[in-house]
Amino acid sequence: MENLKSKDPLHGITLQKIVEQLVAHYGFDTLGELIKVKCFTDNPSVKSSLIFLRKTDWARKQVEDLYVKTVSKSQN
Repeated sequence: MENLKSKDPLHGITLQKIVEQLVAHYGFDTLGELIKVKCFTDNPSVKSSLIFLRKTDWARKQVEDLYVKTVSKSQN
């Protein structure tokens, strides 16, 4: 049987890994400009961002969307 790879770019990637990669790529300053949430602008950290994003669906969706766009750009 063939190994089927998921077409979902977020498959198998944790929220922590997404945030860490976005911070490494953009930094908190730019993330705060791209996604207007306090966890990226006021005393930001990966830990505080994860706490907020796990409770806030709309913000997590914005972070996931930015991650997908960033990954697709880097693969081209």
